[in-house]
Amino acid sequence: MKSLFSGLLLAFFLTGAAGAAENELIIGMEMQFPPFEMLDTNGQPAGVSVDMMHAMGEYLHRSVRFENIPFDGLIPSLKTGKIDLAISSMTKTADRAKSIDFSDAYLTMGLSILANKNSPIQSIDDVDKPNFTVAVKKATTGHIYAIQHFHNAKINTFSDAPTCATEVAQGKADCMIYDQISIFQLWKSHQDTTKAILKPFQSEEWAIGFRKGNDDLRQQVNAFLKHFKESGGFNELGNKYFGENKKLFEQMGIPFYF
Repeated sequence: MKSLFSGLLLAFFLTGAAGAAENELIIGMEMQFPPFEMLDTNGQPAGVSVDMMHAMGEYLHRSVRFENIPFDGLIPSLKTGKIDLAISSMTKTADRAKSIDFSDAYLTMGLSILANKNSPIQSIDDVDKPNFTVAVKKATTGHIYAIQHFHNAKINTFSDAPTCATEVAQGKADCMIYDQISIFQLWKSHQDTTKAILKPFQSEEWAIGFRKGNDDLRQQVNAFLKHFKESGGFNELGNKYFGENKKLFEQMGIPFYF
């Protein structure tokens, strides 16, 4: 009897564990992009995207687990099934859409410029000049833009945005191109040596990535995004994380992200 009971108990726990695992959503992101994706002081996932994914888990009645993956490893991780979806401030592009599917866009962002304070650069039209050096983060849309549009300037590629900003601050690069929120944050860390040119020269949409053919999950996430917007979720995130930015953008007449 004891053996039978033990066997039934083990089967119950194994079934429960399997059910919990099946219900879990594994979310990939590179946690080096504050305030969207980052680690808090306790080493736990935090930021805009993390808050949004917790809300999505509640909406879908599914648990969520985060995997910290380098940005250029997110699409391979989707394709091999290591993660169920990727949300890492990822721009929805035609090239990426060849490999993965995307949700509806949840944010509109623009590429902008962080220039050395002594640089004559005032807009993107001033960048592609001989003897100019541009710093970009590898595999980002800023990197792609530089490859496609710059034929005279030297392009230096780095693995993270803070290093790009340091290159600009130290005068080793004339500028870097990246998204508006990052440029604003990086400028705040180098105000004495850099200038932020925040008016976007290219707009882009951020979306959530899925494995090709995972249409059920994609449709569920799209339903969540619609609900989250209509219920004021994005407005709350904007006030929580970007109060200073929202005021500045209003003063400059630049549309806010959400």
